[in-house]
Amino acid sequence: MDFIFHSLVIGIGATALFDLWGLALHLAFGLPAPAWKLGGRWFAHVARGQVWHADIAQSAAVAGETAIGWVGHYLVGVVYAAALLIIWGPGWAETPTLTPALIVGIVTISAGWFLMSPGMGGGIAAARADNPWQARGLGLLAHAVFGFGLYLSALALPTA
Repeated sequence: MDFIFHSLVIGIGATALFDLWGLALHLAFGLPAPAWKLGGRWFAHVARGQVWHADIAQSAAVAGETAIGWVGHYLVGVVYAAALLIIWGPGWAETPTLTPALIVGIVTISAGWFLMSPGMGGGIAAARADNPWQARGLGLLAHAVFGFGLYLSALALPTA
């Protein structure tokens, strides 16, 4: 039961920090605000067996896609937290250290670069973005923030 609780708290906390980071960049620099409508469309199509799209914005809309996107986004964060606890052991949550959390956070960008971005029609590692290197850099930084969030969220867990 501790594993599930820890995965939920750490994953939700880290994902929330990831989103707050995106909101801060939006407010400070006018970058697009975190939005998961098209991500939700993609998640829904993946659930129906279609992973690859030329342009997800041109794919058929799905009822509730925004909610699906946000829920899927947070579920992925919980899965990544669970992976951290599996790889480094459930004891990591009791005495968290920064390095494993940052490793997991940074490695998770690979799912975005090699699955989600090409699946949504953005190309490998956002190759089709208006500014691919900016998208890659911001994505990598956001995932480092997620990793830091994994660590901070573990620190916030109640101790026995």
